[in-house]
Amino acid sequence: MGKILILEDEDSIRSFVVVNLKRQGYDITEAVTGDEALALLKQDDSFDIALLDVMVPGIDGFEVCRRVREFNERIGIIFLTAKVQEQDKVMGLSLGADDHIGKPFSPGELMARIGSLLRRVRRQPAGGEDSGTLRSGPFEIHPEKVEFRKNGERIDLTPTEFALIQRLIEKEGSPLSRNDLLDEIWGVQYIGDPKIVDVNIRRLRQKVEEDPSAPKFIETVWGFGYRWQGRDAST
Repeated sequence: MGKILILEDEDSIRSFVVVNLKRQGYDITEAVTGDEALALLKQDDSFDIALLDVMVPGIDGFEVCRRVREFNERIGIIFLTAKVQEQDKVMGLSLGADDHIGKPFSPGELMARIGSLLRRVRRQPAGGEDSGTLRSGPFEIHPEKVEFRKNGERIDLTPTEFALIQRLIEKEGSPLSRNDLLDEIWGVQYIGDPKIVDVNIRRLRQKVEEDPSAPKFIETVWGFGYRWQGRDAST
């Protein structure tokens, strides 16, 4: 099913998560400190997903996420935390997390969010026309290789960022609503904060725009969503 690292220092919560994930066939590795989790993720690049608590001994989950994104953009990262204030959610997502689940949570919600992220992590070549390279202005996106390039230079994207920008480029020139992007990228059963779309767009702009504060490629359609304008912006 997938290989998952769990960083959680509370035994009861960690056991609850482990039992439910093992029932679904996931390969689980446990860590109780941030330093331990970071060391495991550095040693083994085969993990599909990391579930990170924030308040743990040693370096906290936010710092684990930040450091992991320095060497691994492929892995999916979900925060499982009691820190559910708006600034905490934005902090985690801004550091490169793909999702945020507040405690307490149900097994069903956890499985749905992991399943959705795992599909993004383990992307398969799309069928028909979408299986080929997409070009837009100075950009190329290669679905089979899960590669995104600007002027021939590869830009590292998280699984969620890649899925999001591929969808925007596929619909170039057409506005996509936040709700549509939520349904298509995170899944129709996603019950988290819809602002997760905006945070990911902000991260994408930092990676693809010359001036993220004045974006040319990822346009905001006020009160609705976003639109990709790669070709027009390059002329």
